[in-house]
Amino acid sequence: MTEKAANPNAPDLALAVLNAIQNPVIMVDGAGLMSFANWEAESFFGASAGYLARHNIASVIPFGSPLLTLIDQVRERRAPVSEYRVDLSSPRLGADKLVDLYVAPVTTDPGSVVVVIQERSMADKIDRQLTHRAAARSVTGLASMLAHEIKNPLSGIRGAAQLLETSVIDEDRALTRLICDETDRIVSLVDRMEVFSDERPVDRVPINIHSVLDHVKAVAKAGFARHIKITELYDPSLPPVYANRDQLVQVFLNLIKNAAEAVGDRDDGEIQLTTAYRPGIRLSVAGTREKISLPLEFCVHDNGPGVPADLLPHLFDPFITTKTNGSGLGLALVAKIIGGHGGIVECDSQTNRTTFRVLMPASRGISEDDDFPKTKGHD
Repeated sequence: MTEKAANPNAPDLALAVLNAIQNPVIMVDGAGLMSFANWEAESFFGASAGYLARHNIASVIPFGSPLLTLIDQVRERRAPVSEYRVDLSSPRLGADKLVDLYVAPVTTDPGSVVVVIQERSMADKIDRQLTHRAAARSVTGLASMLAHEIKNPLSGIRGAAQLLETSVIDEDRALTRLICDETDRIVSLVDRMEVFSDERPVDRVPINIHSVLDHVKAVAKAGFARHIKITELYDPSLPPVYANRDQLVQVFLNLIKNAAEAVGDRDDGEIQLTTAYRPGIRLSVAGTREKISLPLEFCVHDNGPGVPADLLPHLFDPFITTKTNGSGLGLALVAKIIGGHGGIVECDSQTNRTTFRVLMPASRGISEDDDFPKTKGHD
């Protein structure tokens, strides 16, 4: 029995799914005609799908648009390509049409390509990552200063309080104990910040990310996520990531712990770990024309209440936290570690769906054009 026979409504279902997508999606055939456009595409181009199907895409986008070059490139390479901050502004489409583009070949129809347009730019998230890295560097200098200028005086204060504790009356002993406890808390905070000042190079090797995630999941299920359902959706053919295993464990323990705290005690609380290969995502290297490919995507999803919208742009900045007793350094450290590996980390959040997405380069010597599998399953 064929798939079509098993589901005779498949074409209608596929059309409904495409029309439900909140991004414009079009298919351009070998002659350049827009043979398909979903509802969002009709709204974006200001024309019906029937009208678009009779016109060449070059006639409805700005003259010389990079989109035409991307379509030709995808046809030639027969591989998907992404481009960010493409300006499609024109008198026809309107001003401020700065978009991200994802163009992919249609394997069943040679010469045809699918174009997905995203008006909320991924590049804005990458720009925020550069800001997060600058913030982390500022914390590095602050941590070094605090270690020297604060920890030494605190040691003296604590010693003095311990001496006073032996000579004061019982009613005042609680105050000297309070001094000791608070100095210990400040020292602990400074110790955590000192991690940012460690700029020594770390040993990196090709790592199977699934073995890291399995280890982190086992730790979480034995402790803070004991009562939370954790599921996986892995790409078993994913190539290795070039990284330090201990630091990746630290990153994902932090992200899963945050997810567990967001889910809390709700009965339907769930955390999902996913991995995927996303070719076409590239990050520019400051001061050069070089672009680093970040095709490896590792995500931690949870169905908690979400991150407040006003906090989301600053989530990876130091001292930003939603927790009553949080220090706000956990996610800043995550951003520092991933940035040190040449990757980025971002957060998408809405009610009942928060995703922390880590994008990283593959192990050295592996390009986007390589065939997989390189690493099968788990170690």
